[in-house]
Amino acid sequence: MERQKKVFQKLKEMFIKELVLATLDLDKKVRIEVDVSDYAMDSILFMEYKDRKWRPVAFLLKSLNETEKNYEIHNNKMLAVTRGLEN
Repeated sequence: MERQKKVFQKLKEMFIKELVLATLDLDKKVRIEVDVSDYAMDSILFMEYKDRKWRPVAFLLKSLNETEKNYEIHNNKMLAVTRGLEN
């Protein structure tokens, strides 16, 4: 039980100390990554920091409605890009 408490405490510290979402700076490079399944889409906007690492700025996870489930994959990917940038 003591080991579990230590691991849990370490996880809490990591979540508190580590940067989860960065603040968007439009003067830096950005990229968007999307993924679409038969039922959902996700979109993550990344920004390149001066250490050359890409950090997440915003994310979106959304279920597809009945109409969107019938879209061709390339249309759903564009929908994910559009919604991600709107977000």
